[in-house]
Amino acid sequence: MKDPKKDQLCVEKYKELLPNLADYVEYYAKKKPKALAIIEHNTGEKVTWKQFNTSVSAFAAKLLSIGLKKGDIVATSLPLLKEHIYLMYACYRIGVIIAPLDLRLKTKEIQYCLDRMKPKAYFFLGKTPVADFRPMIAEVMKTSLYVQYWVQFQKEPEFIMEGAIGVADFVKDIKKVFIKSLITGSVKRARKKVQKRDACLIIFTTGSTGSPKPALLCHEGILVQNIGLAIGFELNENDRFLVNLPPSHVGCTTEQLATTIFGGGTSVILHIFDPRISLEAIQTHKVTCLGQIPALFNMEWLLPNYKDYDLSSLRFAIYGGQAVSREFLVKMKSMAPRIGTGLGLTETSGFCTYTDVDADVDEIVQGIGYDMPLCPISIREPMNADGRAGREKSKGEIGEICFSGPQIFSGYLNDPDNTKKTLSKEGICYTGDLGYYDEKGLHFAGRSKLVIKPKGYQVYPDDVEHHISDKLKGKVNMVAVVGAEHNIFSEAIIAFVEPLQGADVTPEDVMKACDDISAYSRPSHVEIVKPGQFPLNRVAKTDYVLLKEEAKKIVERLRGEGKWDKAKQ
Repeated sequence: MKDPKKDQLCVEKYKELLPNLADYVEYYAKKKPKALAIIEHNTGEKVTWKQFNTSVSAFAAKLLSIGLKKGDIVATSLPLLKEHIYLMYACYRIGVIIAPLDLRLKTKEIQYCLDRMKPKAYFFLGKTPVADFRPMIAEVMKTSLYVQYWVQFQKEPEFIMEGAIGVADFVKDIKKVFIKSLITGSVKRARKKVQKRDACLIIFTTGSTGSPKPALLCHEGILVQNIGLAIGFELNENDRFLVNLPPSHVGCTTEQLATTIFGGGTSVILHIFDPRISLEAIQTHKVTCLGQIPALFNMEWLLPNYKDYDLSSLRFAIYGGQAVSREFLVKMKSMAPRIGTGLGLTETSGFCTYTDVDADVDEIVQGIGYDMPLCPISIREPMNADGRAGREKSKGEIGEICFSGPQIFSGYLNDPDNTKKTLSKEGICYTGDLGYYDEKGLHFAGRSKLVIKPKGYQVYPDDVEHHISDKLKGKVNMVAVVGAEHNIFSEAIIAFVEPLQGADVTPEDVMKACDDISAYSRPSHVEIVKPGQFPLNRVAKTDYVLLKEEAKKIVERLRGEGKWDKAKQ
């Protein structure tokens, strides 16, 4: 970090580190049992540390009672309910690995994720006022024979699916099971078997192959990241942190939530992100810290009554996920007196660089933060063919951005090939990004992956291109998608589609073909290219550089027509 004293503090804190994420729930339950651990803004319910710890142990006892054990996997498709957090930390406590999936995933995407993990239990939403998830789950049920327990979060018994158990029925005996566990010591015995390097969380990430990969994160890795965030950004027990990101991302689960629990603060949770409700929660509960991706800040600032909200309790605001303009930072500085950012990756369990807490706008513009001694950065040559890390480059020299240390993930589940491409034999993690490091911190020089980041999500062009080609098979010749600057989403997707000679394909056809993929993967604009005019490079491959330039021109035109930079594109 920029301050050497903070580096030393990180090292000292590491020596005191408890081995299990759930140990911190128990620690604060003993230290300050009546203090607030969670405020669930959507319901108004408040949970003390003692209640939190009891709920975690009760859920842990229930999971053990149905035969789950260390190393088993539980998947979820749930919003950030307090019960979801209890389940998550119950899994941590007894060594079960939890895998929260994105609620935006469609049938094929859910099936892909489940097939990669083969969970023994799956907790999911049923019929809600917003959407009915049951038809998708019904399709997934047919082929996911490895799932032994289908637990549906549904209040109305008449909507419970055949083959599933409602969550109310699932937990109806939880008090009895919990009391029995206190007598038998089952939860304590299970906890003793869990070590700090044991996997506890699976987060799906998009990597160089373009397909989502299940990254295995361990207790120690997440907790070391919590040390960095807490010390780097000076978070403390008196803070109230707004937790409003999806639990399927490290931004929520390991950064916002786990760091607040690690530090003994209060987590103010939202079931699902909403710009108005986020500001309302800050005002109502006197939230002191906020961490979001740029797109979410933009959505809040665009609210017509944004200035009517009392945000004076905010003392620190963090952004991450994408580069921003100086104007963005100025706006952010007007929201909170102190602001910060850094590089955050799934493979590093979250944040791995940190800007100085007292940095002004101009300083933050110059770089994306400093590393810490528990997760040191190195700029290197590409990985060698034998799997060893490339030569480390000199200060200021551009190369592959790498990290090492206990914060690094354990690898991709059942995917040794992709793990070897990311982790060297020495344990050096290659991020896939290019940059250099000097006395002003880390600086990006470009991406070695063609990843697009709409709304902070990661989308690889191949996935969208193949989907459109498959859905419009026999009608299209070529498809390419690129990212384009967007003032709300930071980056939005533009699809270029060349129909086959004589075929009739409209932008509406392409958009319709994307109905069954996650919303953040869908194009915001479709450009139809005349047959034979698709841009190719000298080796007859899609010329993405040319398409990116063409996308800029399209954006200029659309902006002039008032058809770009909208919250709903």
